[in-house]
Amino acid sequence: MATIAFFNNKGGVGKTTLVYHITYMLAEMGYRCLAVDLDPQTNLTSMFLNDERLQEIYENENSRQTIFESIKPVNRGIGDIIPVHIEPINEKIGIVLGDLELSLFEDKLSTGWGACLNRDEAAFRVVSSFYRIIREASDHWGADYVIIDIGPNFGAINRATLIAADYVVVPMAADLFSLQGLKNLGNQLGTWKGQWADRASRNPESSLILPAGNIKPLGYVVMQHGIKGSRPVKSYLNWVNRIPNVFREYVLKEPHENPLLINDDYYCLSQLKHYHSLIPMAMEVRKPIFLLRPADGAIGAHLGAVKNSYADFKLLADNILAGIELP
Repeated sequence: MATIAFFNNKGGVGKTTLVYHITYMLAEMGYRCLAVDLDPQTNLTSMFLNDERLQEIYENENSRQTIFESIKPVNRGIGDIIPVHIEPINEKIGIVLGDLELSLFEDKLSTGWGACLNRDEAAFRVVSSFYRIIREASDHWGADYVIIDIGPNFGAINRATLIAADYVVVPMAADLFSLQGLKNLGNQLGTWKGQWADRASRNPESSLILPAGNIKPLGYVVMQHGIKGSRPVKSYLNWVNRIPNVFREYVLKEPHENPLLINDDYYCLSQLKHYHSLIPMAMEVRKPIFLLRPADGAIGAHLGAVKNSYADFKLLADNILAGIELP
C-alpha cells in the first residue's frame, strides 16, 4: 500500500478535481483505492457523494460518519482514535469523508507537535492520529493506494498529514504564485521532516506505531494550460518552463546546472488540458470526465474529448505509479 498526498500551497489550481479523477483512473486500472478527505472544506467528499447522501450524513448532529468522529476522543482528551467509516463508492473505491469541524483539531495538533519534544505519549497519539486512522482504514479496505486531499496551507492539519504520507504530487498552474507555492512547499517539507525525525526519536511508547515522515516528492502536474491551435500560448510557456528548475532546487534540493524545459523534465507527470465544458457535465452526473457517455450528454466533439481525456489521465496514472516503490 502506498499513500499519496496531493498538495500545493497555492489554492485554486484544480487539486481536488485532480484527486477525484486520479482515484477513478487507478480504479479503472484495477487497483483498490481509498480516498481520504483531510481538507476541512470537504470538496472531495462533495464530488463523490450526491446531495441526498450528503444531507443524510451531515444533518445527523449526534454522530456523523466522518474523519472527525474518529478523532473526537483524541480531540477531547478522553481516549484514542476509533475506526473510521469508509463510504463505498463502488467495489474499487472507498472514501474517508471530510468534515468542516476538522478545523477544530488544528489547535490540538499544534500543541501536540510541541509537546512531543517533552516525550509526552498523549502528544504523540495526537500527532500520529491521521497516520494511524489511514493505516487501519487502508488495511480494512484492502487498498492498493490511498489518495489524500488536503487544503492549500501550512497549518498543523497538513503537517500531520504530510508526515503520514509516503509521496506527494504537486498540482501547478503556470503562474507566479504557483511557483512561489512550490518554493514554499519545498522549504516547509524539509523543515517538517527534520523536526519530525527529532520528535519521533523521543517517542516514549515503543508499541505506538508512528509515521516514518520520509515523504518523497513524485513530481508535479500542470493544470488547465491554455492552447492556441496545437501549441501552448506564449505566456504559458514563459511560466511553465521555470517549473523544472524550481522543483529541483527547492523541493528535491538538487539544483540543476543546465536549465531544463518542461517537455524534458521527468518530474513533469502531466500537462493536463482545461477540458472546458466536460467538467460541469461530469460533475452533474457525478463521474469523471473520461467515463462520460452519450447518455450523459457527451456527443459529437465532446465524445472525442472524452476519449482524449482517458488517454491523458491514464498516462498521468502510469507516470505516478512509475515513481512509487512498493514493498
